[in-house]
Amino acid sequence: MSNKGRIERLFETRTGHEKIMSLFLTAGYPDPSETVALVRELETSGADILELGMPFSDPLADGPTIQYASKVALEQGVNLDSIFGMIREIRKTSQIPIVLMGYINPVLQYGLDAFFRKAKASDADGIILPDVPPGEFPEIEDLCRKHGIDSIHLVAPNTSDSRMQEIDRASRGFVYCVSVTGVTGTREGDEVSRSVSGFIQRVRKNVTRNPVLVGFGIRSHADAMAVSSETDGFIVGSALIDYIRGIYPGPDWIKKTGDFVRELKYGSQIREKSTHP
Repeated sequence: MSNKGRIERLFETRTGHEKIMSLFLTAGYPDPSETVALVRELETSGADILELGMPFSDPLADGPTIQYASKVALEQGVNLDSIFGMIREIRKTSQIPIVLMGYINPVLQYGLDAFFRKAKASDADGIILPDVPPGEFPEIEDLCRKHGIDSIHLVAPNTSDSRMQEIDRASRGFVYCVSVTGVTGTREGDEVSRSVSGFIQRVRKNVTRNPVLVGFGIRSHADAMAVSSETDGFIVGSALIDYIRGIYPGPDWIKKTGDFVRELKYGSQIREKSTHP
């Protein structure tokens, strides 16, 4: 059996110019009992990677949308143990790569050894901790290697070339390219695409070992294609949560979320095909 993880295999087997779509969903939002069904729908609708957010009361890099989703999840009792349980349930029917994303405080409180041991036992694939720069917690990198968890790091417009190269060496799975400085969900897509081109070219020169996914500010298929034209794919979080917030708990909200995700990835051609057989 190959030692390659799900994320590495995903990028190796994609076809042609296909863009990988990673979706961020706060674990337990909008209802912990619906998370597994929602994830299945996201995958069926075109999600290639799932970033499962670990809700935290003081999220440094998240704007109002993801802060709200974290608050809702925490109020419903979502914690790290319940998230590991969700992943185990997802794994009964799905092999979608799952990346845990969150902040270091809950992980430290849980205990580093216990966290990584249980992340591996639940069959998670990667970890993103935006407030842990490479080199700051060597024991985290050691535990990632020990348990086969991909350590995914971020680069931003204010990251120097040499630091990008260092982040590339420290990362496994992909490098998360934060297209703008600031918090999530606060920029419109056209603003992002106007400012991102020169930055992406610089990323491409310095990040050569890992695939690159670009996120922050993507709200539509047009945004996704414009921003990711020179990367391996794109990440959507706030737009997905905003969409769910607008329709939950209405009828067929999970199916409607799937329709939204399909259009994010494939554009209006999906709608046209369904209305013009």
